[in-house]
Amino acid sequence: MTQRHEIKRFLTVAIAAALLLLPPMPTHADAQPEAIARYGDPDAQPQMVLRGATDIKTFGPVVEAFAARAPGLGITLEQWNSIDLYDRTLKDCRAGRPGADLVISSAIDLQVKLVNLGCAAPHVSAATQALPADRNWRDELFGVTQEPAVMVYNRRLLPPALRPRSRFDLLDLLRQTDTPFAGGRIATYDIQASGVGYLFAFVDSRQASTFGSLIEAFGRLDAVATCCSAEIIQGVRSGQYLMAYNVLGSYALDLAAQYPELEVVAPSDYVLVLSRAVMVPKGARLGAAAGALVDFLLSPQGRDVLSDNHLIVEIGIERDIPFPSESVAALRVIPLSPVLLLGLDRQERGRFVDAWMTAFDLPIAP
Repeated sequence: MTQRHEIKRFLTVAIAAALLLLPPMPTHADAQPEAIARYGDPDAQPQMVLRGATDIKTFGPVVEAFAARAPGLGITLEQWNSIDLYDRTLKDCRAGRPGADLVISSAIDLQVKLVNLGCAAPHVSAATQALPADRNWRDELFGVTQEPAVMVYNRRLLPPALRPRSRFDLLDLLRQTDTPFAGGRIATYDIQASGVGYLFAFVDSRQASTFGSLIEAFGRLDAVATCCSAEIIQGVRSGQYLMAYNVLGSYALDLAAQYPELEVVAPSDYVLVLSRAVMVPKGARLGAAAGALVDFLLSPQGRDVLSDNHLIVEIGIERDIPFPSESVAALRVIPLSPVLLLGLDRQERGRFVDAWMTAFDLPIAP
């Protein structure tokens, strides 16, 4: 056994008891997929079931490219809310029933929790073994994308002097007595409704000296907390909001390519970067096909398709999102590791959500 695997097994044992204390996530009763699409052979039985907290419009072309390389395979792609996806996957796991053959989500903390609760099957290949340690957890969870948290603003409504390039710039603008962002003109995720929204906000609170001041300013200016990425960014495009804070760059770039009034900004102080995580659930009926899809996502061909659909975003000079520095230190990659479970601790999560929702004057879910 390699040292890497010994460390992972030690960490797994060390946190097993703590996992029992983690609170259930707020869910919607009898939640269903938000949308469904099918690819490949429509007559194939059984169909491979892929459940994801990823818009079909964005991820569908990736699945279609894989299906073209897998004759005789039919794939059903279900689009879920990230929290509902976690809840459904956990219920299938605890009931010992087959559910999805593959689960992919940007709420990577919830994916790590599922793995550490024993809900994933291992998949080992040359492609997974080539991943860096922060994108392969226990050979059961794999980071397959590269997506930054960004700011998005409407360039037609904001003059250059009011376009923030960093969190410090944004805070200065929010503190102005005549700030244009007052009255609900800035939006971000509702952290109770969005798994990735909670993840970004919690990691942000550990990274940014500006976090507390930003939240206070958001509350004072009646900033809007809502779900989800596309909804928020479309609100910026329509002029409902002047700006979105901490949204996924993949969706932002996709919409900015269609609407020139949208400008995507990687904050110059630091950029949070996540790698959307994929796992093969334990008991998957088509586990071998699911593993082949994982390998495709990690292959040069798969990465090309992911890049074409803005799921692999390059940050830096003359890249997808211009960035004022090539310093690696400015990119804060969120690793796949048990460290993410700290944000799911019952007391920690309770305190954080209470402070956040109080600032936004929103009810706290039971």
